[in-house]
Amino acid sequence: MDVAELVVMLAFTLPISFLPGPNNLLSAAHSSRYGFKDSLPLISGMVVGWLILGVVVGYGALFIEENKSILAGLTYVGVLYIIYLSYHISTSHSVNNENISEEKLNIGTGIMLQIVNGKAFIHLLILMTTFGTVFGSTFTSKMIVVALNVGIKLIGWIGWGLFGSALKEKFSDEASGILINRIFGFSLFCVAIWILLPK
Repeated sequence: MDVAELVVMLAFTLPISFLPGPNNLLSAAHSSRYGFKDSLPLISGMVVGWLILGVVVGYGALFIEENKSILAGLTYVGVLYIIYLSYHISTSHSVNNENISEEKLNIGTGIMLQIVNGKAFIHLLILMTTFGTVFGSTFTSKMIVVALNVGIKLIGWIGWGLFGSALKEKFSDEASGILINRIFGFSLFCVAIWILLPK
């Protein structure tokens, strides 16, 4: 194991994992509406989706890197999906809505958000091409990098979920619930626009 390279990889992964990106904001928004416990299926889907993505990128890193149109297409699909989710959140009623159980996001949503997330592909591609040999040059070594990355991201998703749940407890009246939904929905929309901006 290359310790110095591992430290650099963590320095790359940690900030990204805790900043307000699509997964973190969705975890917070969903937990602020339904509570942390009912957001665990969504977060579990994010984990499964990220692992699937990691395997795909681990196998096809060179092919994906050479075909930028795939990343561009996935980015646009992902942006549309994030905008849809932001609309869904911002137009939701408060936590007291009678139909709340019908609107919860599930494992499938968590998985889908990773699969159509072009930025997630880029993030994992950087991991594979830059830090993929931290634990060795085999495919198993690359999967250890992916698993470590998922573990760090899971801490971020849980942290944002708990933050959203705390907001739910603090602002439990109908007007506050609607306001929180609007704020998180708009924030998620802003993330979608940011993804489209040239870097």
